[in-house]
Amino acid sequence: MPQNTFIQKPQQANADRKYHYIDAKGRVLGRMATEAATYLRGKHKPVYTDFVDCGDFVVITNAKQLVLTGNKMSQKFYFSHSGYAGGAKTTPVSRVMEKDPRKVVYLAIKRMIRNNRLRGKQLARLKIYPGERTQGVKTAPKAS
Repeated sequence: MPQNTFIQKPQQANADRKYHYIDAKGRVLGRMATEAATYLRGKHKPVYTDFVDCGDFVVITNAKQLVLTGNKMSQKFYFSHSGYAGGAKTTPVSRVMEKDPRKVVYLAIKRMIRNNRLRGKQLARLKIYPGERTQGVKTAPKAS
């Protein structure tokens, strides 16, 4: 009995994309980020092919109300280096959350996706909103 390997076609993957809405209110950052990364990569689908971009769209709302476990809000830092001597910078998560909570969510998801040519395409389908998403939502007209 021959065993055939199924390979998702990129054209079919584009046609089969769906939207997943995640409300980050009260959710733990890491657990929410793994769920979003799974949807972006397409690993939740039975037709998953690792070298084809077969993931879905992900919309995350209420990013400023997510939770970090333990003492991460005071102990966790983001590190960057300019490449010059003495060019190291550390920024605490609490300061990044005050300034732009979307960046914390974006970096958590970005670092859970493989660093290859598909990562940029997959992250392009990620939308993060710091509060409730009210723009673009159509409401029914009032009956008079």
